[in-house]
Amino acid sequence: MPKGFTEQQKLNINQTLISNCKLNWKKFGYRKTNIDELCKGTGISKGAFYLFFDTKEDLFLQTLKSVQINLYSQIEEILSETPNKYGVAKALKKIYRVYYESPFMYETTSADFLTFFNKLSIEQQSELNSHSYEGAKIMLRKPFLTLKISEDLALSVLSTTLLTISLRDKMLCHSFDVFDFMIDHIIEKIFE
Repeated sequence: MPKGFTEQQKLNINQTLISNCKLNWKKFGYRKTNIDELCKGTGISKGAFYLFFDTKEDLFLQTLKSVQINLYSQIEEILSETPNKYGVAKALKKIYRVYYESPFMYETTSADFLTFFNKLSIEQQSELNSHSYEGAKIMLRKPFLTLKISEDLALSVLSTTLLTISLRDKMLCHSFDVFDFMIDHIIEKIFE
């Protein structure tokens, strides 16, 4: 752990680096985000950066995980407030909006994302690949939900629906309206 910083400073610096990384990743992409700028925005030296993260990729991976963890927390809150298929619809709409604000969450086939992904270890790649499906399975397996279709089909339909975000600039209506309409109708076919 970093030396010369109090525990509170370590926590603040780590969170600021992640926050700055998220903003720069959205604005410039992985390749055009550089450590020097992130350090300037955080108020630390480049040398101090490497006390917190071994590599640029470690920071980006932690940033991605942070967004996912925050999103999963919001989903759990939504499902606890609305424990039925309509809560799932509300949670999916939230996921779509987070994706909308954070393109790096869904542009996993872009050259920029693949540059990042290919620099990760096999274990890290595997963790990223399985993490989103595992989160979706947890959501679908809530005791208050009963599927009308197979779990694999439900996961495939929902993930395909989320992927419509990649077409958001080509839609005649706002993509939120399109996604919400699809989810409101699909949810009735997926769950009792």
